[in-house]
Amino acid sequence: MKQLTQAEEEIMLPLWNLEKAFVKEVLAELPEPKPAYNTVSTILRILEKKGFVGHEAFGKSHRYYPLISEKDYRKSLTQNLVSKFFKGSGKSLVSELIAEKELDLESLDELLNELRKADGKS
Repeated sequence: MKQLTQAEEEIMLPLWNLEKAFVKEVLAELPEPKPAYNTVSTILRILEKKGFVGHEAFGKSHRYYPLISEKDYRKSLTQNLVSKFFKGSGKSLVSELIAEKELDLESLDELLNELRKADGKS
């Protein structure tokens, strides 16, 4: 799966939350300083060409919707990150997060509990 630019991600986030939206609705969900209406419209058309977004036509207006779920996109990014920077090792990624103080002991314990539940051991 292709990776989104930062500007494209900023447009996809509200679209994923809204599920279907016109340009003005996406724009309303963006933080300040808001980009121009035409900028949002252009990015949505680019996203459509990349296969991330589809649209329904209502006269001259388009209501856009995601073709790729946020979960699938995150999964693809995570797999790419682990593959590219951690030699395919999730353990190396977690070690890096701990070393950089992005993951504390309490959070790690919660993750271990989730793993045990998912594994049926708890």
